[in-house]
Amino acid sequence: MATNLNIETVTDIVISAIGQHGEITDRQRELMTALVRHLHDFCRETKLQHDEFLYTCEFLARTGQMCSEKRQEFILLGDILGVEILVDMLSNPTEEGGSDSCILGPFYRENPPVLPKGASTVQMAFEGQETVYFEGHVLDADGKPLEGVLLDVWEDAPNGLYENHDPNQPEYNLRGRFITDEKGHFAFRALRPVPYPIPNDESAGELIKAMGHHPFRPGHIHFMIAKEGYRPFISQVFDSSSDYLEEDSVFAVKQSLIADFKPAPEGIDQDLYVNFDFVLTRAAKETALAAE
Repeated sequence: MATNLNIETVTDIVISAIGQHGEITDRQRELMTALVRHLHDFCRETKLQHDEFLYTCEFLARTGQMCSEKRQEFILLGDILGVEILVDMLSNPTEEGGSDSCILGPFYRENPPVLPKGASTVQMAFEGQETVYFEGHVLDADGKPLEGVLLDVWEDAPNGLYENHDPNQPEYNLRGRFITDEKGHFAFRALRPVPYPIPNDESAGELIKAMGHHPFRPGHIHFMIAKEGYRPFISQVFDSSSDYLEEDSVFAVKQSLIADFKPAPEGIDQDLYVNFDFVLTRAAKETALAAE
C-alpha cells in the first residue's frame, strides 16, 4: 500500500484504515470519513504549506489553553466561522408553528437563581442604563398556553460584559430563571442589552483579523426554555434598534427573533417594554406516540 502513496491516493489510504483495528459505529465511520476527505481536499485546494500546518497546530494548542469555565475559545472559533449557527439549524430545524432557535454562545452559566414572575435580574446599577419589562407567553404548536415552562435568561450589562467576565458585577447579575403560570405567561425586569465585542484578544481575535471581520454582536437577551415532553429550546431575542443586526460577528440574527424595545406604557415602572412569545414543539418521542 505504501508504495502507491502520493498526493492523490493518500486520502483513500487513510479512509481505508478507518475501523480496521477497532469497533466503531456507522455514524463514527461517516463522520471520520467525511472529515478526512474534506481536510485533505482543503489541503490540496490551497496547497497548504508545512509552516502553515505548524502554525495551525500551534494556534489550536493556544486555543485549548484558553478554555476554562469562564471562556470557551473553541465555541468562539465556531461562532466566528458560522459553524455553531449552522449546526444549530441542522440540529433544530424549525418545525411548523415552532419558534426559531439560536446559538447558545460561550457565556451561559448553569443554575442561576429561580425568581418569581415579574422579578428583576438586575443586582447593580450602571451609568446610562435603560430598564426593561419583558413579558410574553410560551405556547404549544396549537396555540395553547404551557404552564410550568422553565425559562433561563441571561444578558450582557450596559458595559458590554457578562457577569462571569466582569469581576465588578455580583454573582449571577442579569441572570435568572422564571416559570410560566397557568396561562403560559412569564415576565421579568432586566436592562436593555447593548452591542458588545466577543472576546478577541487571543486566538479568536486572530481568526477575526484573518477574516477581515469585526468582533461586535448586536444587543440581545438569551433564553433557554425547557418543559418535559417538548424539544429543548435555546434562542436569543434581538433589539430591533441595535447596531450590527445586519453584520453580527457570529451570523446568528434571524428576522423572527427581532423585537421592538418600546417606551414602557403607563403603569409599568420601567423605561422600556417588550412583548415576545415563544412556541415549543413536542419532543420527537412524544410526537411519534401521538401519531400512533
